[in-house]
Amino acid sequence: MGDVLAGIQATWEFETDSVLIRFERGIRTPKLFQALRERRIPHEALAAVTLTPGKRGTVVLHAVPRPGADPLMDAAAGQLKEGCDPYRLVLPAERETLAEYYGDELRALLPKDADQPAERYCVAAPEAPLNFKAYDGKASFDGSHVSFRWFWTGASSAKWKAGDQSFPVSELSGVEWRSPEVFDGYLRLLRRGSGSGAESGGGEGAVQPAQADQDPAAVVFGLGYGPVHESLPFAAAVLEAVRTADTALPAPAALPRSGPARRDPADIAERIRHLGELHQAGLVTDEEFSSKKAELLAEL
Repeated sequence: MGDVLAGIQATWEFETDSVLIRFERGIRTPKLFQALRERRIPHEALAAVTLTPGKRGTVVLHAVPRPGADPLMDAAAGQLKEGCDPYRLVLPAERETLAEYYGDELRALLPKDADQPAERYCVAAPEAPLNFKAYDGKASFDGSHVSFRWFWTGASSAKWKAGDQSFPVSELSGVEWRSPEVFDGYLRLLRRGSGSGAESGGGEGAVQPAQADQDPAAVVFGLGYGPVHESLPFAAAVLEAVRTADTALPAPAALPRSGPARRDPADIAERIRHLGELHQAGLVTDEEFSSKKAELLAEL
């Protein structure tokens, strides 16, 4: 087709094998759209195309993605607000006829198995490196490892005892994202051979703690921490990496303390001080305090 359909907050460019969605910048544009900037949606990623009345004299052209075609939508798992759905193009009502034409043209290009889940991700996830600040720690992803570095002001004693974490994507089976716009939002890494439920010891087949604030494989959100436009693209990038990881290669060790990099002495001192507070409060035993303090000093 090669044509362009400009809507409110986004523009769709129709190409021979895909739709290129470019998002506008502006104070009224959702931050998620601004973070994504643009997305190329292959026709094979779509399940349907609809046109419905919108709010305040508008119509909405909606390209519905197939399950399993887009890691961003898989990670969102239906939690995005309608106004933040990147597959919706809102247009003035007077452009309904034009929207109907392009909708029909796009609908004719859908794959024959559009009613079936996609066998692979065909929409690219945001590229690493990515990071964001959660309430209890900083999450980072370099394309091969997900790292959590705990904040002493927010992390639970369970996470402090476990220490900072680093997970190779080859050891993950998925990502669970609960929107920061709800009370108990979090991002949890799902480990191979593990489940979510009551607490258990570590090791192969261990059950992950049910509460995200007690799980070293999760970061929790709070007001202003882990916003949708930062944490959701992060979750999508990790999810795509997990899906495409070469499982034939031996998985590298996920031990967070293996060969630690040298850190700022002031940061180590602050961690030791907080560890001492936990010890005095009875949340850390004498043995745990001595062991963890020795580990922190070894990082200098």
